[in-house]
Amino acid sequence: MVGVLHENITVNDGPLTSDNAALLRPSDPNLPLEELRQRYEQDGYLFLKQAIPREDVLDARRRYFDYLAPTGVLKEGSDPVQGIFNPIKSVDDYPGIGAGAADGNGRPGGASAAEFVDRAIEAHYKDWYVDKLCNHPALYALVARFTGWGQNTLTFKRTLLRNNTPGTRPIGVHYDQIFIRHGEPTSITAWVPIGDVKMNGGGLIYLEDSDAVGQKLEADFTAKAKQAGMSEEEARSAFNSNMTANAMLSDAPADFAKEHGHRWLVSAYEAGDVVLHKPHMIHASTVNNDPDNVIRLATDIRFCDSSKPYDKRWMNFYRFNDGV
Repeated sequence: MVGVLHENITVNDGPLTSDNAALLRPSDPNLPLEELRQRYEQDGYLFLKQAIPREDVLDARRRYFDYLAPTGVLKEGSDPVQGIFNPIKSVDDYPGIGAGAADGNGRPGGASAAEFVDRAIEAHYKDWYVDKLCNHPALYALVARFTGWGQNTLTFKRTLLRNNTPGTRPIGVHYDQIFIRHGEPTSITAWVPIGDVKMNGGGLIYLEDSDAVGQKLEADFTAKAKQAGMSEEEARSAFNSNMTANAMLSDAPADFAKEHGHRWLVSAYEAGDVVLHKPHMIHASTVNNDPDNVIRLATDIRFCDSSKPYDKRWMNFYRFNDGV
């Protein structure tokens, strides 16, 4: 692994190197369905290359930054689709949505960030995002076929359209069932990078073989809660009181990996790539150290089998302080 990982991949508590990290395994979407399912079950994720037409993803990226451009976030004279951060601006005025702030999914930033934050949240409701990307027919068809859910495949309306300007705080360590616990753990998440993301550009990272780790953490806390006399509803929410203020397992990915004896899996990503992952698969993101000052833009699109109990709270569009 020496020389494979980029020299400037960092998380909140230090660097990721060949000692504590390795590369994600990519998969061709055209591989036999059973092989793809086997990889997903074995790894807890499925990193699919060019699962959505690249031009469609880049169109969403262009539309997003066109919409946010009036806030001054982009480098003067640059093409919006590049998403290059304005070097004369302060990153404090351009905070990410849901990127691990102390107030959870509350409104980030102060008065100077108001216009940027308003536009970043409003982008969640635009047709070029909701209709053209979140409900892209290629992505829906892929998930429906892969899961075998067919016409029961339901796309959650609630998504997290995250922008991460260079140097800002990355996403902490978590798994998705923490936030979707009002339904059975049968959902599937599609992480979609909206644009190319360099190895050190703030992309998602996965803790190797951690689906079982997440399930054990969940089971241990649930058992303790019930032993303490909590009701099923109280036990369901008890887990969150044992985590950080923003409902994360940890804000120190390097230490978390060392504690559990697992490596982080990293990758560069291209527009059109999709990573599917299980509801207990542990993941986080790296600090955006992009040398070209490119803003990392990505979204989490989640699906479930509508014939089984699912978390109805996720059928509302994302809003600040929505309690999810």
